[in-house]
Amino acid sequence: MQGFAGFMWLLSVALIVFSGFALIDAAVRREDAYRAADKKTKPFWLIILALAFVVNLIFNILSFLPIIGLVATIVYMVDVRPALRGLPGGGRSRKGGGSSSDGPYGPYNGGR
Repeated sequence: MQGFAGFMWLLSVALIVFSGFALIDAAVRREDAYRAADKKTKPFWLIILALAFVVNLIFNILSFLPIIGLVATIVYMVDVRPALRGLPGGGRSRKGGGSSSDGPYGPYNGGR
C-alpha cells in the first residue's frame, strides 16, 4: 500500500508541474497571438489553466476535478500551444521591445 501512495504522490506532483508549465506558457504568449491563431482569448486560457493548477494543488488526484483540469491542460498543450508557436515569433511577448522590421539577425536597415 505504501508503494501505491508513493506512486500517487508522484503522479500528483507531475500533474501540478504539468499544469504549472501550461499556465506559465500561456502567460508569456502575446494576447493578439490567441486571436491570430483563432483560439479563445488569453484571459480565458489563463483563468482555465489557473483553476486547473489550483484544483491540482487542493484536491486528491483520485477526485474528478483534477481530471477535468488535466483535460483542460492537455487541450491547451496539444491544440492551442502548437497553434501559437506556429505564428511568426512563436506568439511570445517581446521583452526588449524592438521594431516590426526586425529580422532574425537584428534590425533591417534597408540595405545601408
